[in-house]
Amino acid sequence: QVQLVESGGGVVQAGGSLRLSCAVPGSIFSINVMSWYRQAPGMQRELVADIRHDDSTHYIGSVKGRFTISRDKDKNTMYLQMNSLKPEDTATYYCYAEVMYSSSYYYNNLWGRGTQVTVSS
Repeated sequence: QVQLVESGGGVVQAGGSLRLSCAVPGSIFSINVMSWYRQAPGMQRELVADIRHDDSTHYIGSVKGRFTISRDKDKNTMYLQMNSLKPEDTATYYCYAEVMYSSSYYYNNLWGRGTQVTVSS
């Protein structure tokens, strides 16, 4: 199973910024949607933001105005710019993508391994 490649997590003070990246490996024909999820200890995984094939975006309310999702279609890479970080943003962040490879006729649901974001107060 192909895994997405995440990077950019770390430890930051409240009010700081981080930028996460997620790359899709391989020879790609189409990407339907790319998303960022997060999971805090003892909590369910939640959708943070997504960006669709038509570049439309969606955010959960708690990150609106602070986080920006974007995508570089030439590099098959997605980004999450996180500003004004709060301690409650602390979680493991996972990227997800629905990808059709050049050698197939269906979309694959792919996940990354996760990257830790810790925001100290």
